[in-house]
Amino acid sequence: MIINRICAIAAFGLVTVWSAFGVAAPPSLDAYGRLPRIEFMRLSPAGEYYAYISAVGGSQRLFVVPIDGGKPIAVNFDLSNKIRNVEWAGEDHIAITISSATSFGRYSTVDTLEAPKVVILSVKTGVHFIAFDGHSEMLPLVYGRHSYARVDGRWYGFFEAITLAKGMAGRTYLRNGFADLYRVDLDTGAALPVAKGGEGVEGWLVGPDGKIVAQTNYFEKTGAWQVSAGLFGTTILSGHSLTSSAGVVGLGQTQDNILVYNPDKAIPTYQIVPLNGDAPKDVPDGQRIQATLFDDLSGLWIGEKLTGDTPQLVLFAPEHRAKMAGVAKAFSNYNVDLVSSDSPFNRLIVYTDGGDDSGTYWLANLDKHSVESIGQAYPDVKESDVGPVRMVDWKAGDGLAMHGVLTLPPGRPAHGLPVVVLPHGGPQARDHPGFDWWAQAFASRGYAVFQPNFRGSAGYGQSFVDAGHGEWGRKMQTDISDGLAALGAQGLVDPKRACIVGGSYGGYAALAGVTVQNGLYRCAVADAPVADLGQMLKYEDAMGGYQAANATMRYWKQFMGAESASDDSLDAISPAKLADRADAPILLIHGKDDSVVPIAQSLEMQAALKRAGKPVEMVVMPNEDHWLSRADTRLSMLTAAVAFVQKYNPAD
Repeated sequence: MIINRICAIAAFGLVTVWSAFGVAAPPSLDAYGRLPRIEFMRLSPAGEYYAYISAVGGSQRLFVVPIDGGKPIAVNFDLSNKIRNVEWAGEDHIAITISSATSFGRYSTVDTLEAPKVVILSVKTGVHFIAFDGHSEMLPLVYGRHSYARVDGRWYGFFEAITLAKGMAGRTYLRNGFADLYRVDLDTGAALPVAKGGEGVEGWLVGPDGKIVAQTNYFEKTGAWQVSAGLFGTTILSGHSLTSSAGVVGLGQTQDNILVYNPDKAIPTYQIVPLNGDAPKDVPDGQRIQATLFDDLSGLWIGEKLTGDTPQLVLFAPEHRAKMAGVAKAFSNYNVDLVSSDSPFNRLIVYTDGGDDSGTYWLANLDKHSVESIGQAYPDVKESDVGPVRMVDWKAGDGLAMHGVLTLPPGRPAHGLPVVVLPHGGPQARDHPGFDWWAQAFASRGYAVFQPNFRGSAGYGQSFVDAGHGEWGRKMQTDISDGLAALGAQGLVDPKRACIVGGSYGGYAALAGVTVQNGLYRCAVADAPVADLGQMLKYEDAMGGYQAANATMRYWKQFMGAESASDDSLDAISPAKLADRADAPILLIHGKDDSVVPIAQSLEMQAALKRAGKPVEMVVMPNEDHWLSRADTRLSMLTAAVAFVQKYNPAD
């Protein structure tokens, strides 16, 4: 059912360390740990405005800026909510996705979930409302955003919501626990049902005219999925996958086909699927697509970003390619990412980082042949403060080629450095060579920071992902330590002066580095870690409503190499079960409202370490989720993590 779905360094010591290398003291950790000063930059479809979220003084505000002059509009948001996304709906409306930790009581099998809502803002009037707020017939939450369309001169948003029904004595209950599709008037908030959800209904694709283009069904028990044209129309693509449904991404390059991610081919890939039932065609480089780009007005697919150490932007229209190439020439020594564009592709917002750039947004006005800076993500991190970043390669113990990111401390020779090993979360994700606030914070304190893309990571092809299946705490773990050893052999770092730090799956890897493995690290810092794999699987089961078949459960069992949540083999790779083997001090950090990895995981690890007489500290972050969404708690995490590493693995 969808509803389930800190020790400070003495000032004298600090000055001594940095003056020894002839460089200025680094910025305060606030410069790295606070939320980005600017994020969610978006151009309106006609290019008349750009919008962004600014975090200043602990509050987040939405700014809407007229490009050709005029007074910016600023809107404050309740700090109890966290901003997740900003989108334009035509030229006159903005949709802001927010969320907060919420208890659903009898409506859910778990205590707290992150509840998503959408705020609709009128640019002309400044009036805003929450979609479905005040409607007694559905929960005021948005479980899917599908499209924004202009119909008969009015703009609508197409959102999924959980419909309620009334029983005896007016008591409300879930009609069936599945999300239905509604059309919401972006001026009045009126909601009109469009399509009903139900068992097997995965979602819909809505076109720019407000009509349903396609529907996806997925039956978790059997793994069968199908994509149909229209609402319950002719099946145009079908398949079978026990861990994932097909993903209808959007329209293709023309209105008569759609872009679909097919998960069950021999090598899963993106396909173009004609709506008339003709044979689908694989997308060239479809296995390398990291993100897709669509025109905000027509809904058509206009480009893609291909994964790589530096993601490659592909634009289909020759004129678009020429314009983007002209802009990119101005930033030849930096990473350049297209963030947003107007529909005519005459105004672009690009983001640069890498080199000595901690992250800058630029507005390219091609009509005026101008490019101007419109904001920085981390303005208190100056050019001289940015540590150099590069890719590194090594071979795993079984010969598999590995790649990772190495960030070096600014102004210090790259030889025999103390090191922080920082594995990413996911685990099916990856790190890129750009400005990473967590890595740069440690680098600013004199550490080399190693971010390994171990097997199971995304971005290196399906076979590399598959190589991680069944390798939690096994080869996925030794890939990391093999990389550390390789950097030591090259003389870049001192592997005997290493700590391991990570969040989510990276938090698991940190714990496993001093329990499953031994003799490698001086300390471990784990933010929101998985500590007991069996209990984690049981939690995932509860999130799925204890269904007889659960695709999410099958996915995690595949990665963990487990038959069930009760599989005894999980104990051998669960840090909480191996607390007596811990050979280094551990710091646990966890958000109290984490609904992805519950805080119970860290509490269990803490209790096990205390019983075993092992050194452990724990920081509980109230009102924080899995993603470090709040400025104060993100900074408290970073402050605690850096202090812990400095205590047990001082840089000098």
